[in-house]
Formats: sequence, structure tokens, C-alpha cells
Amino acid sequence: MASVIQEKIMRPNVGNTDRIIRAVLGVVLLSLLFVLDGNIRWVGLLGLVMIGTAAIRFCPVYPLIGLDTCEKK
Repeated sequence: MASVIQEKIMRPNVGNTDRIIRAVLGVVLLSLLFVLDGNIRWVGLLGLVMIGTAAIRFCPVYPLIGLDTCEKK
């Protein structure tokens, strides 16, 4: 039962092009941790979110706005 719910909720919704863009943007944002000073450094931590969503192919915001960038079969 849990796997059926997880399959419906966490179905991959990030396509290949989207994954590449997220990964590159994530690395760029993560590098800001080492460049920026002060209170703005938290922006670099957003890179971890971008890399994470690219790795698991699921963006939790996409279902809320009805977006899916995966190829349809």
C-alpha cells in the first residue's frame, strides 16, 4: 500500500533537459557559498536543493502548479 501511494506522489516529474539545467544551476549556486560573504551566503545552499531534485528526478513544487517536464510515453 505504501509503495502505491509513494509511486503516485513521488512519480518522476523532472525531464532530462530540466535535470541538466538544475544540476548546472545547482553547482553554480553551491559555489556561491565560497564566494559570497555575510547574510547572502544562504543562497548558495539553494544549490543543494537544485542538485537534489535533479538527482531524484522529483520536484515537490511541480505537482502543486501542475507542471511535468518528463517525456510522455
